[in-house]
Amino acid sequence: MSELNEKDLIASRVARELEDGFVVNLGIGLPTLVANFVPEGIHITLQAENGLLGMGALCAPGEEDPDVINAGNQFVTYGKGAAFFDSAMSFAMIRGGHVNMTVLGALQVDEQGNIASHMVPGRMVPGMGGAMDLVAGARKVIVAMLHTSKGAHKILKSCTLPLTAKAKVNLIVTEKAVLEVTPAGLLLKEIMPGSSLEDVVASTGADLILADHLT
Repeated sequence: MSELNEKDLIASRVARELEDGFVVNLGIGLPTLVANFVPEGIHITLQAENGLLGMGALCAPGEEDPDVINAGNQFVTYGKGAAFFDSAMSFAMIRGGHVNMTVLGALQVDEQGNIASHMVPGRMVPGMGGAMDLVAGARKVIVAMLHTSKGAHKILKSCTLPLTAKAKVNLIVTEKAVLEVTPAGLLLKEIMPGSSLEDVVASTGADLILADHLT
């Protein structure tokens, strides 16, 4: 585990949250790496909000089908029994609560489970995408991101950027820690390999509740 780079370390830890039979939506960027670490014996179905259920891995070079992409415009494969549909059906699936888990990146997350992921005022950004629907409709929301950005806190007492959703995040996984959003605040459940309690505290802009095994 400690030999993985930071992003793969995060993705591999998130993959441990997968349960057999889950329908899972993986956001673009780092979250897509989770598909590389699905535990043995766990069978999940990947959903892409642009209209694909049963998505497979990214295509190998030279094997791309120009009609089969994920929400991040990456060429992907699909498995036996996969289904293609329009955006209306895809978002009906998400809003109807049929996605068990979504994994998203974020610009900021706070101790109330608020997430800011779609814009920085004054900068050109890709936009909201399907994030607003996913955080509202998925049964479990995991944020997978680097703990800080150029040294600045991304995990805060209160987000300062425009929110994508309020109080929807359940779990935050970074290269330094695993944090659960609870009614009392952020519970530090795990410290990742290569980090320390002092490092996590210094890198976090919110108060932390320590799990019993960390006290």
